[in-house]
Amino acid sequence: MNALQRDLKRLVPMVEAAGAARVAADPHRQKLHVQPPVGWLNDPNGLCQIGDEYHVFYQYGPFDPTGGVKHWGHVRSRDLFHWERLPVMLYPDEPFDCHGVYSGSALVEDGMLYLYYTGNVKHPGEYDYIKQGRGHNVCLATSRDAIHLDNKRCLMYNQDYPAGLTCHVRDPKVFALDGRYYMVLGARTLDDHGEVLVFESADKLHWNHINTITTPEPFGYMWECPDLFELDGQWFLAVSPQGIACQNVYGCGYFALQGDWRTDCTLSEFHALDDGFDYYAPQSFAAADGRRIQFGWMGMPDADYTNPTVEYGWQHCLTLPRVLTQDGNGCLLQAPAAELNALRGEARQPADGETVETDPCFDLTAVPAGDFVLTIANGLTLTYTETDRTCTLRFTDAAIAAGRTERKAVLDAPCRSLRVVGDASSLEIFLNDGAAVLSTRYYPAAGKVAVQLCGAGSTLYSLSI
Repeated sequence: MNALQRDLKRLVPMVEAAGAARVAADPHRQKLHVQPPVGWLNDPNGLCQIGDEYHVFYQYGPFDPTGGVKHWGHVRSRDLFHWERLPVMLYPDEPFDCHGVYSGSALVEDGMLYLYYTGNVKHPGEYDYIKQGRGHNVCLATSRDAIHLDNKRCLMYNQDYPAGLTCHVRDPKVFALDGRYYMVLGARTLDDHGEVLVFESADKLHWNHINTITTPEPFGYMWECPDLFELDGQWFLAVSPQGIACQNVYGCGYFALQGDWRTDCTLSEFHALDDGFDYYAPQSFAAADGRRIQFGWMGMPDADYTNPTVEYGWQHCLTLPRVLTQDGNGCLLQAPAAELNALRGEARQPADGETVETDPCFDLTAVPAGDFVLTIANGLTLTYTETDRTCTLRFTDAAIAAGRTERKAVLDAPCRSLRVVGDASSLEIFLNDGAAVLSTRYYPAAGKVAVQLCGAGSTLYSLSI
């Protein structure tokens, strides 16, 4: 342990303790979601299962609810909903990561936890920090107990990447396959073309570039947070591309892959993972029971809307854990992890058009047969029109929107299933068994929330944790 890490280990708990009462006073503090104790949260990192415990790490800025230098926060759970906060795992305390321990992934093998991440370094001087002046280093931290750090080292610097790239090469996702290890890294080329670099290793330490995955024509200038995984024989590449035309500042979605991604493959059309306001940088992992479980950051970089939780000293959360499946046609389906059902109270069955008051944490399901309008908290509507198969999420009350306005999802088939999971300050909306999803933060008045569905009956559960 160096002197900087020793000081940060003392300072972060002090900051967390000092801000705890202020954070706890926020009526919009979430109940079901992973959130920072204080300060800022963004990308999910290092998702894994060790024994019967799930571990989630996340980008954490304890000193500033609007950002700040990034650490890795850490929580664990046995059921994906009751989370125990653990000490910060990674601090920006080495020359190769001194300006932030950026995003990465976990590999669990033979009782050892391997955490691969990007070490961010900004060199002093007159640089643009895109083509010059920045180090994005692939780093490795190891732990034998998944709580205490054994060591950290730098495995690759920018000069170790292929030619033709900017300084922006980051977010390693590492996994084992067929007796080898593979890493994908998001990258931005010198001519502003987003791509994913594929590396291979025999020992988890020494890596060789074996392929680059991209589109024939430029599709955004940077592909962040790549996630390469297989479901029922079909490989998918999830990325968060910057610089594409979409409803949000940046996009987030996936390609289905054809061919061998280690040598030569082609990409399907790009599919959005979430059409809502607040969703970015998702990552997934393979659970011991075979499920592919994904978390995303329920936020959006550089958005022009805000979160009033900043006034209480914290900002952002992760999504609910979502189980990924595929429909057999190269499209992903997302559904809340089944463990959520254990939190349900007694079922209520509001009639078509009936307004009911419910706890802010709720789970609503319906089987619509045509047009419908769902109104929540008297200030947000979800409107579906059968003729164009379009769902529109619209804020009608600026007081609960914090700058959010309207988002749309166009469905591939008529909407025949609807599920909405609410928390104190978020909604996650799943259409057609998760073929389309809209996620948003929202800020209703404290107390019960009014819910009305016109066009179908529904089943409504309160959720308790």
